[in-house]
Amino acid sequence: MLHHSLVLSALCAMSMTMPLPDFYSYSPAAGDGSGTEFSTAHEGRITGVRVYEYPNYGYYSNNYLNGIQLQYNSNWTELVGVNAYGNEKEMTLFNNEHFVQISGKYYSGYISELMFVTNEGRSFKVGQPYGISFNFYPTHDGSELRFISGRQNGFALSSIGAHWAVYYNSTS
Repeated sequence: MLHHSLVLSALCAMSMTMPLPDFYSYSPAAGDGSGTEFSTAHEGRITGVRVYEYPNYGYYSNNYLNGIQLQYNSNWTELVGVNAYGNEKEMTLFNNEHFVQISGKYYSGYISELMFVTNEGRSFKVGQPYGISFNFYPTHDGSELRFISGRQNGFALSSIGAHWAVYYNSTS
C-alpha cells in the first residue's frame, strides 16, 4: 500500500512541474436527449454546415431541426437525423474561417434553433427562437469547432453538444 502511495505522489508531483497543454474542451449536450447517439467526428477542418428544418405549416407552434451535416474539407458527413420534412439551409466557410460559437434553443424534446458564429463575425441561424437557450464556445484561445455530438430520434435532433480543439494541419 505504501508503494502505491509513493508512486501516486510522484506522478502528481511530476504533473504539477510539467503541465501538458490541454487544447480540447467540450460543451455538454443541451436538450432532452432521447433517441440514438451520434457524432460527426471526422478528419480535416470543418468547411460548412447543412441543417434540415421541419417547416412550420401553421398547426405546429415552432420548427424543429430534423437533421444536420458538417462538411470537412470538401466531404459531407453522413446525415444525422432525417431530411424528409422540408427546408435545407447551408453555410459554407471561407478560407481560414471556422466556427467559434454555437447557440440555440430546445423545446419539448427537440432542438428548435441553432446559430453558428465564425471567427470572422459571420453567423448562420436556422429554426425558431423558442424554448430554453444554450450557448457553446471553446475554453482555449485558438480553438474551433471540431465536431458535434448528441442524440436524434428519427424525427428530429433531441440534443446537441460541441467539441472544440485547436486545429493542426499535418501538411504544414
